[in-house]
Amino acid sequence: RMEGQGSYTLPTGTEYRGALRDGMFDGEGELLFPNGGRYRAVWRRGVPTQGKYTFADGLEYKDKKWHYCDGYDRRFYTEICSGLKPAGISQLTNLDPPRKIPEGCYDCGDGFYNPETRVIVDYELRFLRNAADDEHEWIIRTCRKAWDETTEHKPKP
Repeated sequence: RMEGQGSYTLPTGTEYRGALRDGMFDGEGELLFPNGGRYRAVWRRGVPTQGKYTFADGLEYKDKKWHYCDGYDRRFYTEICSGLKPAGISQLTNLDPPRKIPEGCYDCGDGFYNPETRVIVDYELRFLRNAADDEHEWIIRTCRKAWDETTEHKPKP
């Protein structure tokens, strides 16, 4: 079994780096997620006893007194750190510039969704899953769709 300091990559692409004991995460270690997020924790027999999740953009998750994206302040974290764009130039996602969505598809948060095939692929275009009816409806209703034409800000001469 795995023992000591090391790293282990799960089939999902998530990587663990840290202490291992008897084949389990045990001691200080972190999970590095394919989306860039990370979870640093103290583990005991494979279970985190305390930890902190940090999003890919550096925002640290807090379970108490969470003031990000609440009803009073709807800015993206990158807008909080870097400031708002001038009037008329909207920031559509926390990622700026946003990902280019394949034609006819939606960005559903963990990948792209094609409503014709009802297939969700990750951002590297690898198969993730087929969408059930409720997920299909939610994506169509709430997620950002590829535009039929490209638009961009053009400053006045």
